[in-house]
Amino acid sequence: MEKKLLSTAIAGALAATMSVAANADVTLFGHLDTSLDYTDVSGGGDDINMNCTTCSVGVKGSEDLGNGLKAMFKLDFQFDMTERNRASDGTNSITDRDQWLGLGGGFGSVKFGTISTGYKSTGAMIDPLYRTALQARGFGIQSGLHLGAGENGQGRMTNHVRYDSMNMGGFKAIVDYSFDSDDTDADNGDDTYALTGLYDNGPILAFASYITNDHGDEDSAWKLGGSYTMGSFKVFGQYEKDDGLLSSFAKPNTVDGGDVWHLGGTFTMGNNMLYLAYGEGDDNSNNAGEYDSWTLAATHSMSKRTMVYTGWNTTDMGGADADQFSVGIKHKF
Repeated sequence: MEKKLLSTAIAGALAATMSVAANADVTLFGHLDTSLDYTDVSGGGDDINMNCTTCSVGVKGSEDLGNGLKAMFKLDFQFDMTERNRASDGTNSITDRDQWLGLGGGFGSVKFGTISTGYKSTGAMIDPLYRTALQARGFGIQSGLHLGAGENGQGRMTNHVRYDSMNMGGFKAIVDYSFDSDDTDADNGDDTYALTGLYDNGPILAFASYITNDHGDEDSAWKLGGSYTMGSFKVFGQYEKDDGLLSSFAKPNTVDGGDVWHLGGTFTMGNNMLYLAYGEGDDNSNNAGEYDSWTLAATHSMSKRTMVYTGWNTTDMGGADADQFSVGIKHKF
């Protein structure tokens, strides 16, 4: 009798597992980028290095829960495939990217974990060279609020709840909230939050975003941006205004109380794209913190998943010039 009950229980468990698997959708995905980068910094010499820009591999999936509701998850791990990845000799470069669990339905979606903010996500939407050696945020054309991970306003917030509303004629709202996990610091209870409005419909993309870590009246930032496509041409731009928050994360220099511009355009011919972008950071309190940057690049899509690119960037940081010439390949799966 006991054996029969045990057999019935095992059979029931296997049937339940097969039912879940049949309703689940799990995908292995990855992003690989390798480039040869020649850099020349005034007063610092020149060098050629092989680099890997945010290479990662992960799994993501969803499960149909019925009644229009689904469970969702994403686990993304970043690594440097141009270097060794061994913890035993201190060369382990593996870090986490977006990693979350959530629910989706007619209300939109809500996610819990380590997640990119709406502020960061919208910046990637107007950068055709995102996650390459020539990405805008790598030269300060987009601020440091598009980088890093943490609870104080970094691009990828931890202890984070993100809500994305349903799409309403191309418009949706994004709410980010990060809980302060350190109850011993001076800013205990000062949680970070962000609000983003996004319109994406046809040739028009427009967004506005506000973020604050609530440490004071001067610890916030906001931005406006978007893009417009006209046949083979596309123009894009973003303006960021600092109220004290950018000063903690800005790259390459501090832009305390200032602003950051990102303007550019692309021209597409078949599988080829020409790219030109300009950016600058203005520091209201310190002229030495001001900079401007130009990027000129070309890409060729060998397939839907593989792209080769080359380009040049020059950045002037108050008389300290830096130039970079890159040749790279990017593959997604």
